[in-house]
Amino acid sequence: SEVGRGPEVPFSSEAYRISATSRGKELRLTLAPLGPGQPQDLVFRFGMSGSFRLCPAAQLPRHAHLRFLSRESPPRALCFVDARRFGSWRLGDAWQQGRGPCVLSEYQAFRENVLKNLDDKAFDKPICEALLNQKFFNGIGNYLRAEILYRLKIPPFEKARTVLEALKDQEQARRKKNPSLTLSKKLKLMRENPDLLELCHTVPMEVITAEKQLLDPDHSDNYAAFKNWLQCYLVPGMSSLRDRNGRTVWFQGEPGPMAPKGQTPRKKRAQLKADPEAQTPKVTTRASKQHPRAAAKRLKSPKEEEEEVADGPRKGRACRRRKAATAPASSKPEALAKAKRSCRTSARRGRGEAGSP
Repeated sequence: SEVGRGPEVPFSSEAYRISATSRGKELRLTLAPLGPGQPQDLVFRFGMSGSFRLCPAAQLPRHAHLRFLSRESPPRALCFVDARRFGSWRLGDAWQQGRGPCVLSEYQAFRENVLKNLDDKAFDKPICEALLNQKFFNGIGNYLRAEILYRLKIPPFEKARTVLEALKDQEQARRKKNPSLTLSKKLKLMRENPDLLELCHTVPMEVITAEKQLLDPDHSDNYAAFKNWLQCYLVPGMSSLRDRNGRTVWFQGEPGPMAPKGQTPRKKRAQLKADPEAQTPKVTTRASKQHPRAAAKRLKSPKEEEEEVADGPRKGRACRRRKAATAPASSKPEALAKAKRSCRTSARRGRGEAGSP
């Protein structure tokens, strides 16, 4: 399309077959001519909203940035649709460098890659952030990390190395206890007592196995079944915080020792907003710590606020001059004296001095 950000695809054939292979968060399409000609490979990354859709060529969906047309009558189009344009494709068959083994198709290599590299600085971070590092968890995204941590009751902001070193110790102890376990028994143990790395494999497999039930291919905007499958991500009653990369992580219970400072879990904020009887949380500002009386000052009326905005800040001698200049001629001396005392008190407070009792 005219607004697509990907490169032009230098491929043309009267008839060709499209096949696909996935690895982690990438998908490779191979366009193979049925007659003479060389095949063409494309590797896709989907971003947040990228997907493929098959539809009549005369009814192309919006944001269809790449189209493969059939020779049917009427023709159909296989479209790469990406509303946010975060997705991309590139020519060639090479997977992106720096991505680890796939959690689905290369599970054993994925597991070994994590456990043998626990000294890497990536594991100094909270486990929720480490799970999005594609160098070690190729294929895990935002909703999957929430579901995996929720099932194991692991706080999302627990240190990643602390969580994973415990798995390493458990695995070594299991091997010593049962050195001759058959593969079937290992799989049975994994299903009965899955650890975090095993859930990185089995949870996405649940989605793939139940794809036809969870995602309706004829109604791609209908996610009702998928939402019912979710146990934590976007589920009402769960808490959420933003990690240090700005991504929202959903969880239940305590966030963990490495939770970002200064954030309130959204669930708590929503409860306060929804409950009109709930007390307003007390906010302690720097000014209220220094001057408790200033914090306890009565609320101004709308008229007083308008006058204050119009007059600007009032401090020191400038304040006294303005007061004297704007005071009506009939003002009593006592009222003028009170105004002067008020300005002197404000000036002392502005300099950090204690006010008189």
